[in-house]
Amino acid sequence: MEKRKGRKVKVRASHAVVRENIQLYLLMLPVFLLILVFAYGPMFGLVIAFQDYMPGSPFWGEGVEWVGLYHFKRFIEGKYFARLIRNTLVLSGLNLLFGFTAPILFALLIDQIKRTKFKKFAQTVSYMPYFISTVVVAGMVISFIDEGGMITNFLSAALGLPNKNWRIESAAFPAVYTITNVWKGFGFGSILYISSITSIDQSQYESAKIDGANRWQQCRYITLPGIKNIIAINLIMAVGGILGTNSDLILLLYSPATYDVADVIGTYTYRTGIISGEYSYTAAAGLFMSAIGFSLTFIANKISNKMTGYGLW
Repeated sequence: MEKRKGRKVKVRASHAVVRENIQLYLLMLPVFLLILVFAYGPMFGLVIAFQDYMPGSPFWGEGVEWVGLYHFKRFIEGKYFARLIRNTLVLSGLNLLFGFTAPILFALLIDQIKRTKFKKFAQTVSYMPYFISTVVVAGMVISFIDEGGMITNFLSAALGLPNKNWRIESAAFPAVYTITNVWKGFGFGSILYISSITSIDQSQYESAKIDGANRWQQCRYITLPGIKNIIAINLIMAVGGILGTNSDLILLLYSPATYDVADVIGTYTYRTGIISGEYSYTAAAGLFMSAIGFSLTFIANKISNKMTGYGLW
């Protein structure tokens, strides 16, 4: 009897919490439905990775040809597998190295600016590239690095490099992609770090100044530890998405001449799946990439929990 009464009390308490926060739950409902429909709903289609699927055929029932792990084996043993993994890791690694650290460094620099008007101007200017369409950004970059383009002419005049179309140069593509990606996202990516820095207790800086700490020491012993939790969580997400390069930007920037260094898993699945119509094969490749990404996220979270005490779970 006492257990039943305890359960009833807990149920009533939970109902009371829901009634008190009904507006917050209703506010959250559209986001929940959006995630349910567009994130979890399509996961049902992953079954085609284990089928020889043809457009228009059912996912279940008669007429479905199950092939097991055939498409996974075909992808791993394919002639492009090593190149795809190498290019994906190289481009993602460069983006992780520079794209992850650039927002942190920019936030630290912004924090050191004392003139409010210039500080707001610098922040606003840094945010703008993020809101420019990727198609427009890619078009600008292609025109700048083309033969006779603005950047090409500058490199030719300043460094004596040949005036040619750098878009079709395999050696130049990793730098072009990384610089474009970092330029487009570092300002917007710094917002979270800037807001975290502003929430640090200012009395700590005042005490450090009294003790004779310079700006670098204040940054090292107060600012960076103050945003350590945000850095750890963002790093976990970045490591988990290391196989998910910015395929949209690569598709717009690369050409057949640069496939040897620019073709990644995302672009390969687009060409093979959407253009060539091999849906089961590319679904298997995408599922393989997602499984590795989840594993990396899990490992990075474990390491972060042990080293910093912060993690996603």
